[in-house]
Amino acid sequence: MPAPEPRPPASGAPCVVDSHVYCFTAPDTPAGHDSGQEHLDWWQRQYAVHHQPAFRVRDRAPGDAHRLLNPGPDDPMRLVRDVNFRVDRTCRRLVWTVDGEDYTKQQLPPHVIEFPPGAMIAEMDYAGVDWGLIHADATLTRDTAYLAQCVAAFPNRLRAMAPIDEWLIPSEPDRAIQQAVDAIQTHHLHGLKIIPAYAYQHGRTQSFNEPAWQPFWKAVAGLQVPIFFTLGARPGSTDPRQGFIDELWELRKLLDQHPTLVTSITHGYPWREFLSGRSFTLPKDMWAPLAHTNTCLEVGFPYRLGDILDYPYRACWPVIEAMLKHVGPDRLLWGSDMPFQNRFCTYRQSRDYIERYCDPFLTATDRAALMGGNAARLLRLPAASA
Repeated sequence: MPAPEPRPPASGAPCVVDSHVYCFTAPDTPAGHDSGQEHLDWWQRQYAVHHQPAFRVRDRAPGDAHRLLNPGPDDPMRLVRDVNFRVDRTCRRLVWTVDGEDYTKQQLPPHVIEFPPGAMIAEMDYAGVDWGLIHADATLTRDTAYLAQCVAAFPNRLRAMAPIDEWLIPSEPDRAIQQAVDAIQTHHLHGLKIIPAYAYQHGRTQSFNEPAWQPFWKAVAGLQVPIFFTLGARPGSTDPRQGFIDELWELRKLLDQHPTLVTSITHGYPWREFLSGRSFTLPKDMWAPLAHTNTCLEVGFPYRLGDILDYPYRACWPVIEAMLKHVGPDRLLWGSDMPFQNRFCTYRQSRDYIERYCDPFLTATDRAALMGGNAARLLRLPAASA
């Protein structure tokens, strides 16, 4: 049985909702995959391409994580199989071996190889966070039942979205639809996560707005739960910034066809691509796809830029101001990416950089909406009517 849960915030106190947290089992557990090895393969691909630096364990000299892949014309994410990619439980990290030397990187924060719901609750309590929305990703877990168990352990603190096998949507829509229906109607989860890149990597589609996707969108619109998109650049794009904006226009087309869909963009924009030195270059047309929609946008900078910018992330203030102006305070969701943000700052600091340092342009009303009110409304939390 879980420990007794802390009481909810006092009546009238703003509710703090983290719209982006994770719970997951170790990388060598099945986690909804056919085997622990298959799950570990997903992690190997992630470690190969993630921007966190690799280093040699013996002396912390720089390493090259790209050596985890052997790209081919038909599979740009083909794995190298002779590097013994594995979980090091002594130091609680992922390690691989090249030419007799062990290498690692910290895409996962130090000492985190699993993050159960109790660990998430402990972090939330210490940082004063009332609710957390668990995100889904095939690398972390494809186990919808596990996510439901996380919520069941702390039903007054956690909500969760469900993973969908995106590569099934264009070719086997009935299977993908059944995954969504089971997640919402059987496991009682609270949203769906869509990462189009996973479908693109399988070479079966070039857009989540193609006709082959339409049966899926029509079906999930009827579930009446929010859909959270993790978007990247459009396939074939040479400019990642414009490619991302083009992908937003694909989302806009989808919403025009299915106006009842409620959507949110996880991670916000690919902010590393918009950063020049220590300041941002924001194209004039970057907000246009979101105009006159009900799409929410995540506000979260430490987990994406904490290796470049220092707390309290003053360089991000103009971007937050632009979000308030062009997207609106009623469609912004604070998200931390917990526990991944712990690579760069404390959980409390991931709140403070907004709540304590953006006062010159962020009103108390707008701050309460961004830090919890909007997410509470989107997820129909009890606090939404308090």
